[in-house]
Amino acid sequence: MEIRDRYAPSPTGLQHIGGVRTALFNYLFARSQGGAFILRLEDTDRTRSDAAFVQNLYDTFTWLGFRWDEGPDRGGPVGPYIQSERFALYRAYAQALIEKGAAYYCFCSAARLDALRAEQSLAHAKETGYDRHCRTLSPAEATARIAAGEAPVIRLKIPLKETTRFVDRLLGTIEWKNDALTPDPVLLKSDGFPTYHLANVVDDHLMGISHVLRAQEWLPSTPLHLILYQCFGWDPPVFCHLPMVLGLDGKKLSKRHGATSIDEFRSQGYLPEALINYVALLGASYEEGKDLYTLDELCSRFSLDKLNKAPAIFDYKKLTWYNDQYIRMKTDGDLAVLALPYGVKAGLFGEPGTEPDPGQRAAFTAAMALIKERVSFLHEIPEKIRYLFTEPPVPSASEFIPKKLDISKTIALLGMGRDLIEPLAVLGDAEAEAFIKERAKQEGVKLGDLMMPLRVALTGTRVSPPLFGTIRILGATRSGERVNRALAALRGV
Repeated sequence: MEIRDRYAPSPTGLQHIGGVRTALFNYLFARSQGGAFILRLEDTDRTRSDAAFVQNLYDTFTWLGFRWDEGPDRGGPVGPYIQSERFALYRAYAQALIEKGAAYYCFCSAARLDALRAEQSLAHAKETGYDRHCRTLSPAEATARIAAGEAPVIRLKIPLKETTRFVDRLLGTIEWKNDALTPDPVLLKSDGFPTYHLANVVDDHLMGISHVLRAQEWLPSTPLHLILYQCFGWDPPVFCHLPMVLGLDGKKLSKRHGATSIDEFRSQGYLPEALINYVALLGASYEEGKDLYTLDELCSRFSLDKLNKAPAIFDYKKLTWYNDQYIRMKTDGDLAVLALPYGVKAGLFGEPGTEPDPGQRAAFTAAMALIKERVSFLHEIPEKIRYLFTEPPVPSASEFIPKKLDISKTIALLGMGRDLIEPLAVLGDAEAEAFIKERAKQEGVKLGDLMMPLRVALTGTRVSPPLFGTIRILGATRSGERVNRALAALRGV
């Protein structure tokens, strides 16, 4: 059997974690089986569908780094891959069900349906929904009413007093009594637009979809789809309803838990590798004792047999850990390229939006080695290294003074540190550390007492990226100027 699966989003909102997890699992399954991964846009909700959301979908998966084999932007043998371009197909197949007696025309007005719902609610009726009022209309009466100008919907004639049973690839055998299903759902609206159920089944069949991997929230729709497959005389695909994604509180993941749209994660400075790696583990396992996977490794290891039935818990702290790891694995040059837009936006090189000049760009790249171990997100980087590009204000005298020392001794230590700047500016970290340790020993001072005032003078704070790297990036001249400025401030206290 040729493996073909699909991601079929409705372009009515931004791409979010749940949708991306579904797309990723379909992609991984197709790749693990040598099959094809298809994108289909289910844009039948014309009031909410928007071209901006389609573009967001394309941008999201370009950023994540994986794409479909067939789709609206790539073409393929079973297009079009946009449902709004397939309406003639749906009308033809709905009409075929009418002719088979598996569906019927319904002329109930919106006012009648509203009154029916109100009546059922008032009576606290056990059976709710459509009352199958038009189910027994004769074909002749339906034809006459259409000829008279009435615009009906087409409803599925659900076989009553039967049970629909199927085997879900993950959940096992599931059965539903047909009389507990939505009563005779609409397949084709009066304006000719299909509903989700009809379009989904027709498209999956015509596109040769062999496996449907989707969220468990779609499980109640599956019996209706299986009835449709039976009515058409088609073999259904293998269904696999993926485990839910919950927050730490055990409730369905939503904005109240934190970022959920991929745009939010991007703006916060998550790396696509981290997001893919973590999302791939939400409800699936791969290899004991291994946490970090490339996309190719995930493709080779993915298996439906390794999916978990239990809901997956989305832990933002765990995702942050993954982001930490991937930031640390970047080369300084690669990390600088990723972080530069955040620096430009933050006004690191002048007014916000100003691009760096060659010297600033070189300093920015060199600074990555200083902060790589100190950040979890790309957006944190500009503030961590702003002192390299703008003169930090001179802190209060108390910030310079080491514990158990006074201001006069601090001034002496800072003067001593100034004399060390020129050799420190050209030494590597190991040589610089050995050099300053030896000088502290010669002067009879504690290493920490010597380094702290120097750090504050150069960076404006006691807590900063590594001192030796800072001196090398600033250079001996700028470093010396900052120390002199600090000494002048301290002497004026």
